[in-house]
Amino acid sequence: MNIEQLRGQWNQFQGKAKERWGELTDDDLTEIRGEFDQLIGKVQERYGLAKEEAKHQVNEWLENLRKPEKR
Repeated sequence: MNIEQLRGQWNQFQGKAKERWGELTDDDLTEIRGEFDQLIGKVQERYGLAKEEAKHQVNEWLENLRKPEKR
């Protein structure tokens, strides 16, 4: 998944982001608006992570969104 897809489908992905990072508030998710850097910043802020670790987590999450769900 690329950054443009994240922006375009953000409303659909907000719930998945909340599942992954439960510390993110609904206001955080609204503020992020599918912006990659905003998501990294909020994950970093809420979890006290280094920027590189937050970026790693977000990239990993995006990769997992691309994979078909196992049934």
